[in-house]
Amino acid sequence: MRIVTWTVRLLIFAIVAAFAAKNIEPVKLRFYFDFLWEAPLVAVLLAVLALGAVLGLTAAVGTMLRQRREIGRLRRELRQQADTAADGGRGGSRYPPAVDG
Repeated sequence: MRIVTWTVRLLIFAIVAAFAAKNIEPVKLRFYFDFLWEAPLVAVLLAVLALGAVLGLTAAVGTMLRQRREIGRLRRELRQQADTAADGGRGGSRYPPAVDG
């Protein structure tokens, strides 16, 4: 299975490298206020890909943090229910009540 995985990775790398070698012509990106950026097409594509990945990860961070808080809350709740079940539903401590006498 490792051979197949590495073969696929090598094939993808070769395709990307060939794509990069074929797209070295300079392109001009015109922004506002007469700002001009001239770079090879492959550099522009890689920059846009990286920017998209960063924006996607940034958008996912809020959801991931909310899910972690929810998981922590549910674990605490589950632990409380397990402690209550271990008490036999009595609530309180795990030890039997002291006998006076």
